[in-house]
Amino acid sequence: MLATGLVCVMSMLWLFIYWQLGPQFSTTVPFAFQLLLAGNMAIYLKTRNFDLFRHTQLGLFLFMPFVAQWSIGNFITASGVSLWGLLAPIGAILFCGVRESIAWFAAYIFMTALSGFFDFYLADTMLKSSANAVPIRTSVFFFVLNFIAVSSIVYLLLRFSTLEKEKAALRLDEAHRLLQIEQERSEKLLLNILPGSIAERLKNSSQTIADGFADVTVMFADIVNFTRVAEGLTPQQVFAMLNRIFSSFDELAEKYGMEKIKTIGDAYMVAGGLNSEFSDYTAAIADMAADMRDLLHRDFNVNQMHLEVRIGIGTGPVVAGVVGKKKFIYDLWGDTVNIASRITSEGVPGMIQVDETTYRRLQDRYAFHEPQTIYLKGKGNMVVYRLIGPKTPAAAGGAVDQATA
Repeated sequence: MLATGLVCVMSMLWLFIYWQLGPQFSTTVPFAFQLLLAGNMAIYLKTRNFDLFRHTQLGLFLFMPFVAQWSIGNFITASGVSLWGLLAPIGAILFCGVRESIAWFAAYIFMTALSGFFDFYLADTMLKSSANAVPIRTSVFFFVLNFIAVSSIVYLLLRFSTLEKEKAALRLDEAHRLLQIEQERSEKLLLNILPGSIAERLKNSSQTIADGFADVTVMFADIVNFTRVAEGLTPQQVFAMLNRIFSSFDELAEKYGMEKIKTIGDAYMVAGGLNSEFSDYTAAIADMAADMRDLLHRDFNVNQMHLEVRIGIGTGPVVAGVVGKKKFIYDLWGDTVNIASRITSEGVPGMIQVDETTYRRLQDRYAFHEPQTIYLKGKGNMVVYRLIGPKTPAAAGGAVDQATA
């Protein structure tokens, strides 16, 4: 469209100049050229057939300058007006591609050579006929105009093409930047759902993800009487309360390097030992459990309803994996998970109950109440231990002395 507009303007100028210079210049050809260009543009605006439009325009750009030259005389008398035909292969490079432009350039070379051939063999005949001879000054004037006009159009087309490429590059950079932002956002969202190593495996493989772990410590924390308290609150208040509590638990999980697994209603599940970064994960979960309990006791901003928490911890083998293809979650299964869940349900508000395996690992550094025997559905009677907290240095030393004695 830009090239067509520029050529139309130049054709009007050439038409006016030719008309002013007298009958030796053909005004019919530039006028017909202008009409054909305008008509072809009108057809394009109506049909939006760009392939037909560009090939027709390139054909007009190529052939009409040679027709104008032949109507005036030869290369010299027409002041090299055929140079305008160069716009066809240049336009083809810009709008059709390098491969297609080869044919247009070959056609331009052929037309130029053909005109030169006829001019060479008809030169003597044309010199003898001086009735329509073009004055040298006029010929020079049009040489200058033709070279300036063609050079200007070529420059403007190349400049336009370069500017469009720069704009396209800027749009591409902006799209790439937005894509990176969305990718980072998606990455953060995925890492909020899955552990980092699992997220990488899920992105790089479509296979089912299921791993067996010989030793993992699992903790459940259950908000006591939450359902009864929630009955007197609006949905917004219920959400705000749970969000404050569980967000605080999330911060503790991050502090101790534990892996949050999920929340189920008013229950919070976390595990340690799923990665190799922390070897003393059982003690870390015990510290986290004590901090969770103390947080609800002392921080009114988090626990405005004075809710209690009961916590159960179990240690042993588990199976971990990603379930489902949509709205998938990373979850744990196994007897260890069931035990931790059930000793939580059978626990006392404000207390942390652990199984035998967990107790054996923590007994040297943590104080416990006397063991309790409780009945667990599907498991029968089981001994559990209620964790008080880390031992004081004196108590720890006494325990060591007693063991030594």
